[in-house]
Parts: sequence; structure tokens; C-alpha cells
Amino acid sequence: MRKAARTTSHTYTRQLRELTNEDVGLVGGKNASLGEMIKNLHAQGVRVPGGFATTSDAYWAFIETNDLESPIREELTRWDEGEQSLADAGEAIRELIHSGEFPEEIAADIREAYADLSRDYDADEVDVAVRSSATAEDLPEASFAGQQETYLNIRGADDVLEACRTCYASLFTDRAISYRANHGFDHMEVALSAGVQKMVRADKAGVLFTIDTETGFPDVAVIDAGWGLGEPVVKGSITPDQYMVYKPLLEDEVCIPIIGKQRGTQQEKMVFTDDAETPTRTVKTTREERANFVLTDTETLQLARWGQLIEAHYDRPMDIEWARDSESEKLFIVQARPETVQSRVGESTIKSYQLKASAEPLVTGLSVGQSIATGRTSVIESVDNIDAFEEGRILVTSMTDPDWGPILKKARGIITDHGGRTSHAAIVSRELGIPAIVGTGNAMDTLRDDQEITLSCAEGDTGYVYDGVLDFEVTEVDLKDLPDVQTRIMLNIASPAGALRWWRLPVRGVGLARIEYIVNNVIQIHPMALVQFDDLEDDAVRDEIERLTQGFSDKREYFVDRMARGIATIAASQYPEPVIVRTSDFKTNEYADLIGGKAFEPVEDNPMLGWRGASRYYHEEYRAGFALECAAICRVREEMGFTNVVVMIPFCRTPEEADRVLAVMADEGLVRGQNDLQVYVMAELPSNVVQTRDFAERFDGFSIGSNDLTQLVLGIDRDAGRLANLFDEQQPAVKQMIADVIERAHAAGRPIGLCGQAPSDYPDFAAFLVDAGIDSISVTPDSVVDVIRAVAQAEKVRVEAHAPGV
Repeated sequence: MRKAARTTSHTYTRQLRELTNEDVGLVGGKNASLGEMIKNLHAQGVRVPGGFATTSDAYWAFIETNDLESPIREELTRWDEGEQSLADAGEAIRELIHSGEFPEEIAADIREAYADLSRDYDADEVDVAVRSSATAEDLPEASFAGQQETYLNIRGADDVLEACRTCYASLFTDRAISYRANHGFDHMEVALSAGVQKMVRADKAGVLFTIDTETGFPDVAVIDAGWGLGEPVVKGSITPDQYMVYKPLLEDEVCIPIIGKQRGTQQEKMVFTDDAETPTRTVKTTREERANFVLTDTETLQLARWGQLIEAHYDRPMDIEWARDSESEKLFIVQARPETVQSRVGESTIKSYQLKASAEPLVTGLSVGQSIATGRTSVIESVDNIDAFEEGRILVTSMTDPDWGPILKKARGIITDHGGRTSHAAIVSRELGIPAIVGTGNAMDTLRDDQEITLSCAEGDTGYVYDGVLDFEVTEVDLKDLPDVQTRIMLNIASPAGALRWWRLPVRGVGLARIEYIVNNVIQIHPMALVQFDDLEDDAVRDEIERLTQGFSDKREYFVDRMARGIATIAASQYPEPVIVRTSDFKTNEYADLIGGKAFEPVEDNPMLGWRGASRYYHEEYRAGFALECAAICRVREEMGFTNVVVMIPFCRTPEEADRVLAVMADEGLVRGQNDLQVYVMAELPSNVVQTRDFAERFDGFSIGSNDLTQLVLGIDRDAGRLANLFDEQQPAVKQMIADVIERAHAAGRPIGLCGQAPSDYPDFAAFLVDAGIDSISVTPDSVVDVIRAVAQAEKVRVEAHAPGV
């Protein structure tokens, strides 16, 4: 146990607890930040291990005493003038530093500071981590993260001195020299401070960002976690677990706003040894570790809250490293630096990429960035072979670390077998503005060298690699100078990742969240196949379900968990604005295509007019499946805290059917009016228009589904290719139905909106809706700007038409 801190006075070392961010020039950004947190956040519960830092004065005294400045400059000049390679220059400089001796007064100071630290922790020789901290490191303008080294599980004063000397040498690794040269730093103006910190004997560790590293969405904390020490997570040699927490709801301690939770593929972990020569080693993870999440919900929330405190103190998004001590089972923060990519992205324009063709992917992984790249691959197994890389190619490798830096800036894209969204490859790709797909698991085995491919990070959380060069288009959405409108403009969203991607759009909620995307792309399994898993007879289906639901003892919980987190992510993107979640509206043929679906679905001649929407929810053959949707929505609202979620029922044919659906919902915990729950209904059937008042007695609002309403008013199956030219939402009969339902909804005191593409495709249709008094218009993200302008013009014309004297 750590004793009460005492004040010490050393010339060449400083206790971390005595440091603040004002001491960057003295001890580097990393060590100054540790001291800042110990001094200012300890009282708020943020745990940071104690320690000390050598000062920049110690570094310069070491350089001067050993007469190293001139020979170091000579080696750098020879490299700069092309007389020797970077590798030769770096090696020569490191050998010079390793051959140097600490002046006695510096060595004595370090020994005394280490002895003090050992006494603080009731140890003869406390185990420590020795981390390099450059004096210009981790400034908001430029990050030196990963350019110098960290040494773990160091014990004894002699070994601490040697680790400090090795830290000095790490200032001149090839990657550090290259980084400073590329960023305009004078090599002899940057000093090195060694941070000596009580070792956290971690059984789990990782990285925490207080901003979404992919979209810049500021209201989430993203946590990567791995078993054992944190080095494999940081370096990207494993694909870690990832968690996403919605920060604004952390203030309510009853809520559990963990909106994302994805298990990684962790076959290995780094652990301590008792061997001073090799203080760490890599071992296989256990079967139990591979089957379970690294973090508990309690640990996830604690880290997110700490991230929120650190971010608030620094007043900027932060990149934080954390670890849990295996003996005390307590969490600690071991590093914190400013996030340097998304926090500096401008907000005036949004660039969107979209493939124009479809194909089967060769490889999938975690997407980093939101763009698309095409080109030829360069498959490189080891950093020793990076000279073979050709500029403008897409790098394919197992993993990267800072030694790969010289070629990454020449790459058009990056694909790795291992790593998560906080790995080296991911961080560098963001800094460079190129797409990357990490954690594929099989890219090295699947992709050939010199193969033409398309790398797509424009399709959500998953990145896809396609064979050949596929056509794609780039759209730039300009958010500047948009007019204000009275009509509420909302989004149509299917993908949870897409919801976060478009958070900058000037909208006021989600008018249509389609959960079919979550079922089809995330869950993939028919709900009833999960409910009745034990009764399934198809062995292949059972095996596939077992694979997908690994880690869930209750198959139903797999559906509820994945659905809840998907809905919560969409809700988080617009909180506290309303997010209208439409319950499932698959047709029977679409349900049948889900895993295990054929055993539960009838074959219908016209599924568009068959067993769909509300009619399924109370039917004995599907009620248990609908109960899973209700359970997910309950969890989102009651446990996670997203009370902005509004439920919407599709294809509800009669008021009596509405009563049956509402009764089932109430039985499953979704009681209209309870905890401010609102329930809407789609106005997409002629019966919804004719009986608007009756439906208004049962629902809190309406949303016009113009596609279904058009097909039923005109008698056209919208899937019938031969009749496509007749399908027109602007037909007078359709517009009359829309005008009627808007008027009747308002007469009944209910809000009504429209979710459809017509307002963006036809400016005069937007004008028609405004004239009819529509309350909200919900459109796809790429249509928002055009719709806002069309609505603004329509509102202006309407105001002018009703002005006095007109």
C-alpha cells in the first residue's frame, strides 16, 4: 500500500505529484500530464500510479558530460547529406548514448528518487515502468506518441538507470529521427525525460478515447481492452474488445449507457516474468478469456467517467491509456495526451463516399476512416522488407508499429490482420487521412501482392476489400449558410454507425430508424430461430447460430443485446431530440432469408400485402419474436436512459389491430405514456387516412410512409418492374390522401411527419408538404441540405402569400 506522500528535493528528478502541465519543457508532455492528473484529479477518484521523472537538465548534462552533441550532429549530417542510411545513423547514435555514463550526481539523484518511491510502496525495490517523454511531446499541434520507448517490470536501481539510458537512446530510433525531420523539429532542441512510475501489474489494459475516433462525435468514450499488459493493444498486435459509452448519461448513476460492446479476437497476451533479462513475454490467452469480454460493465463505466473528468480538466478530447492491477483489481490511468485528429476536423463540410457497384468482399475487418481507395496491393510480411514498398500502393501486412512510419505516408490505404481502432495502423491512417481496415485476420493469406483491389470504409463499422477497381462517387455536403426553417427536418437512418457519421448535420432528430438493418446485418438470425433454438432440426443452421451467439448462454439475449445497442447508438446520435424507431417490417420472403428463417415463414404470392408489420406482433407464431424487440427497446429506454426513443408501429391495418399490438407491448413492458413513452403509427394505408381520428385515440403521432401509401392508392406493387413508370408519389390521388391525413391528424391534436425521398427529389413536393402544414420531414442524410433549402423557399413563399394585403 502506498504511504502518505512526502516532499522531496532533487536537482535532476521531480516527483510526479509535484508536476503540472506547465512543466512540459522540464519533463516532457507525458510526465507533465501524469503530474497534472495526480495533483488535480486524485481528489475526484482518478487513480494514477506515483513515481518520478528525470528532467531535461539531466538529459543535457548526460549529453554534455559524455561529449555527445558533436558526434550526434555529425551522424545526422551524414544522413541528411546522403552519405549514410537512416538505419546506420540511428544505430550509430544509439551506440554513442549506450556507451555514455551518468554523471555521479545524476545517478545519485535517480537512485535516491527510486529509493523514495520504493518506500512509498512499502517495498525494498519497487517494480516500475520506465517511459520516455520528449520535451515537445504530445502537444496539440503534433504528437510524438509512440516515437520513443517504454520499458516494463523494471526492478532495482541499477536496472532503472539502465532503462533511463535506453530511454535516452530511444530518442534516436529510426522512426523518431524520421518523424522529427518530417515535422520540422531540430533534433538537438528536443530533450528526453524518463518517467519512472509504479508498475501496474496488469491483467487487463488498453486505450480510452473521449471522442469517437472515426466520426469525431464528441459525446462518446471509446475504449479498447485486452487481456494482460497494454502493449499489444497500443501496438496493434491483437484485435481488442471495443466498448462505446454515451457520456452525457453518465451523470445518472442508474443508467448503463454502454451503446457498443464488441468482443475482439485475442489469441495472445503479454504478461510479466521474474526474469530481469526478459521482464515480459507473450503467451496464449485461455479459453475462458477468449470466450468472455475483458471489461465488466462497472469497469467500463468507471473508465468512461474518468475519461470525462480528464477531458473536462484539459478542456479537449483526450487519448488515455489505462490498466487494471491484478492484485488489487483496481483500475489506473497510466498516460493521457490530447487527441490530435478528429478534434481538429472542420465542421463546415462533410464528404461522403459511396460505391456504385456491388460485389462479394474478399476480406472484412474494422473500418478506419470513411473513404474509399483503389489500387494495387503491396503485401509485406516484415518491417525489414519495407524498402520493397512502392508509393501509391495499398499496404497489406500483419500489423504496423512506428518503425513502419517512413512508408505509411506513401500508402493509399492500409490493411492489417491484427489490431483495433486504437492500434498504430489506425491512428496513423487517421492522421494521414487515408482509409484502413484493421483486424481482418486473413488479409495476408487472402490477398496477393500486386493485386488490384477496392478498399471501402464507407459502409459503416465494417470495412470491405473487393477484388478489382470498383466505381465510386464522392459527395461533399456544404453546411455553410443554410437557412433556418420552421418545419422539423429529421433523418432516415438504418445503420447505427451511419447515425454517428452524420451527427454534424443540422437536423432535429431521427424520423425513421429502420431496425431491419440491425436484424439483417448485425443479428442475421431469425428471431424465432433464437426463441426455439432447441427445436431446430437443421444441423447447419444450428452450427451457424452457435457460432454467431458464442458467449451468450441464452440465445434470445443475443438478439436483445445486439438490437438494444444498435438502437441506442442511433438514439445517442441525436439525444435529446426524438428518435422514432419503427418496429420490424420485413416481408415474409425477407424474414425467410435470415438464418433459420425458412422454418418459420410461409410462402406468399404477394408478401408486400401479406403477413407483415403489426399483424405479426400479436400472432401466436411470431409474438415471442416481437417480444425480443420490445425487450430491446425497454433496455434502451429504462436501463441505458435513452428516453428520447419513440416507438412506431408499421402497417397497422385497423384500430382493433392497434389495440392488440398495444396490449402485447404493455405485456412486454412498453406501456404507452409510462416514463413518457410515445407510440406513433405509420400512416401508409388508406384505412389510416380514412380512420385517422380512431388511430389518433390510440397513438401519439403519425408518420406518412409515402411508398406504401402510393402503392396502395394507385394499386401498384412497388416491386413490379413493368409498372415502375406508373409509381409516382406526386399523383393527385396520393397527394390528396397526404393532405387529408395531415389535416385530420392536426384536428385530432396529433403531430404528423413524412419519411420519404420525394421532398428531396422534387422541390415542389416539399412545397406541397409545407402548404399542407406538415410538422416534420425525414430524409436520407445526403438529402438534408437540399431539403432544407427547398423547405426554406417553400416557407418563404407561404409567408409572402399570407402577408397582409396579398
